[in-house]
Amino acid sequence: MKKNRRPVIVVGGGIGGLTAALALRLGGVEVTLLERADEFGEVGAGLQLAPNATRILAEWGLLDKTLQLGYEPRSIVLKDAVDGSELTRQDLGEEFRARYGAPYIVIHRSDLHTILLDAARAAGVELITGAEVESVTDGLDGASVSVANGTTWLADACIAADGLTSRVRDAIVGDQPVSSGYVAYRGTLPRGDDTFEDVVAWLGPGCHFVRYSLRNGEMLNHVAVFRSPRFAAGHEEWGGVDELDTAFAECCAEVQEGVAHLWRDRRWPMYDRTPTPQWRRGSTLLVGDAAHPMLQYLAQGACQAIEDAATIGRALDRHNGIPAANDWPSIFDQVVGEREPQTTLVQNSARVWGDIWHTDGLGRLLRNELMRRRDTKDFRYSDWLYGAR
Repeated sequence: MKKNRRPVIVVGGGIGGLTAALALRLGGVEVTLLERADEFGEVGAGLQLAPNATRILAEWGLLDKTLQLGYEPRSIVLKDAVDGSELTRQDLGEEFRARYGAPYIVIHRSDLHTILLDAARAAGVELITGAEVESVTDGLDGASVSVANGTTWLADACIAADGLTSRVRDAIVGDQPVSSGYVAYRGTLPRGDDTFEDVVAWLGPGCHFVRYSLRNGEMLNHVAVFRSPRFAAGHEEWGGVDELDTAFAECCAEVQEGVAHLWRDRRWPMYDRTPTPQWRRGSTLLVGDAAHPMLQYLAQGACQAIEDAATIGRALDRHNGIPAANDWPSIFDQVVGEREPQTTLVQNSARVWGDIWHTDGLGRLLRNELMRRRDTKDFRYSDWLYGAR
């Protein structure tokens, strides 16, 4: 059995893992990242980066590149999916940017991943692919990371960013992902002649549809989410294209036109997990979706992972010198203490926000009326999420 010793091992090469590794290197820590795939890459389409994430990208010197490859929308607009009427909007211009100190950007997931991968490589992160981590065990002098190829990596500390189905979380928390009963379909296509400057979400009974531009407005991103009756009935197979078409059959023409552009050969069932304060065991820390997987309704999954990484960086800044092996548990406890209350609030709020989006009947009428009456200059509903901490 081959054994390798490193100061810190990061498990997972997605957005959470790369940002954690980058924060460690910027703090002067030697770090090795283990990615199970043979090549680095991200599957998916667009994602939204709110100011709580883009402020951090600016601190890391990555904001200009993110703006170059992404798109800065004019507004976030909520509409009723049945009649197409506008309910409310949030202007994302100068006042918004001044209030939160950074812009709101939408970007293709693969483009953000490339930016972070290049930054991690340039910072000196050791990047290793084809390393599927099977288990992490803790000892008196750190963590032992076992890889499927028979290699064991020994480290002073381990940060697990291995996603929703995290094996490391399974060993620490012992819970399971929770199905929402909703499924997402996505699709991208060239923009065409029309101009789409806003992030628009149409809210419908048991469904919603989102559209926004990517790559400097050259591409359109579409996301359709709906509640599956087959899941509710207990079927093993659920969320197929027949249910997709039925879910949006009563929606306005603009939504139905967008649904026609979705990829129909793949779907994303939507899961989260119950919030937990148990992110650390010994010298091992969970971050990103391994620590706090959340439903997508607040568009905060990537943002919260980036905040985790920045918090690790701040904890290192407060530490006097490069941490020794026995320093990591207390550093990780600082991270958990700072982050867990906020991520728990985001996880729970995302569930509630999904219920609000998908209500029907009297609930829909009340939601629409309250949203139409909202003062678009009132930031109370976004300060807790986008404001500096």
